[in-house]
Amino acid sequence: MSPDETTSAPAAKAGLREWLGLAVLALPTILLALDFTVLHLALPHLAADLAPTSAQQLWILDIYGFMIAGFLITMGTLGDRIGRRRLLMIGAVAFGAASLLAAYSTSAEMLIAARALLGVAGATLMPSTLSLITNMFHDPKQRGVAVAVWLSCFSAGGAIGPMVGGVMLQWFWWGSVFLMGVPVMVLLLIAAPLLLPEFRDPTPGRLDLFSVALSLAAILPVVYAIKEAAAEGWNPIVIAMLVAGVVFGWLFVRRQRRLESPLMDLALFRLPPFTVGLGGLLLGTVVLGAFVLLFAQYLQLVLELSPAAAGLWMVPYAVANIAGAMLAPLVAARLRAANTIALGLLVAAVGLIVFTLSGADSGPLPAVLGSMLVTFGLSPLMVLVIDLVIASAPKEKSGSASSMSETCSEIGMAMGIATLGALGTAVYRYLMVDSVPTGVPAEEAAAVRDSLPGAMAATEDLEPSLAAQVSEAAEQAFMTGLSVVGYTGVAIVLGVALITFLFLRDVPEEAEEEQREEQPQES
Repeated sequence: MSPDETTSAPAAKAGLREWLGLAVLALPTILLALDFTVLHLALPHLAADLAPTSAQQLWILDIYGFMIAGFLITMGTLGDRIGRRRLLMIGAVAFGAASLLAAYSTSAEMLIAARALLGVAGATLMPSTLSLITNMFHDPKQRGVAVAVWLSCFSAGGAIGPMVGGVMLQWFWWGSVFLMGVPVMVLLLIAAPLLLPEFRDPTPGRLDLFSVALSLAAILPVVYAIKEAAAEGWNPIVIAMLVAGVVFGWLFVRRQRRLESPLMDLALFRLPPFTVGLGGLLLGTVVLGAFVLLFAQYLQLVLELSPAAAGLWMVPYAVANIAGAMLAPLVAARLRAANTIALGLLVAAVGLIVFTLSGADSGPLPAVLGSMLVTFGLSPLMVLVIDLVIASAPKEKSGSASSMSETCSEIGMAMGIATLGALGTAVYRYLMVDSVPTGVPAEEAAAVRDSLPGAMAATEDLEPSLAAQVSEAAEQAFMTGLSVVGYTGVAIVLGVALITFLFLRDVPEEAEEEQREEQPQES
């Protein structure tokens, strides 16, 4: 066959085996999302049993996400080297074992260690599933739908997590929430050899362990600093951790440039769809992370809904996220990916404005409508950018590219809470400096000036008329801060829409041609 014929040959269509394989890959995706959310419900129960300190409770919650973020790049590259199906199955065994260890933990320290192992195992699953989708679905339209299904499963897992966890905790002990992972991983181990092909880089080179250590030293302090800044504000320790992460990141980049087989292929950043796509994904998740935080606070603190009621009102935005993800490839087939992303971001901007205009007396419906528009509009960015990023990378590097997109998403969500969330808090504190009514004791006044949750807690110790004044002033300050964050988010998504439209307009045709020229390595 001549080169011209090879180039012009249409990409092979996926068959029944590939679509059944996608269902197998959906299993760990749903489970990972469940593990992110379900522990928040179980925390009071396990706290009564294991009696962890407040610091240990934070580590029980956060160590899972830290380990996933830290090991994503390493595991994505490792999958390219040893085989993506093999790494997925190794990760499934490790995740199942760590789930058993977590379920039957007898101390807080044991549970923290088990959660850390769950995070490391989870880091093997995420890039493995996404890179296998890339190698299984060569037709761009089918691949777009498959990525949309993958992202929808992650969103669905996050949405049903609280409901599933609530049912489990109603009938069983707190460790049962971890046991959900065991049968899922057993099913994956049985089905994977039958339905999933194996792919690896034919010339992987040597894994540089020092680069692995540098990547962890770069990512973990940054993630820790961002989360601490969101929870406690900026302080010298947080800044020191952030600086340390940046320094180790610089050393990591320098080393990658000198290695013949780098852990992260920096040449990928010379590809416009890869670099622009990752940048847009990072900024989009920054806005999403801040929005989810403010939406939950608005429902519970301003509208004074119970956690259960607030959770139910948050289900529609998860459904809208799934709907947007599934529609995105279909719309992109007609309007092109860049146009679809830009149009979706315009919808998200409208949603942010609707949410920002919601007031304390408007009830939940306007805010919920705004939330649905936000997640529906951001879904094309998530789906189509991930597709563009992994399609623009060489097939043998798709695991590495997948892990970088996942790392961007993890860091972006945390950055949104730490930066835009901190902006809203700063506006609140500025407005509350002179807004605390006279007669409020000094200790309660300090809590009122600090945050809206602090103000709501302080009102419990005040006489009704004074408590009403404090609540009104605090809610107004919070809503002003929410407005500032909302309109900042509008500016960000409109900027991403413009950049996407200008720089990614011609990417789909180029990416499709590259895919026709390169055949995946299969073993």
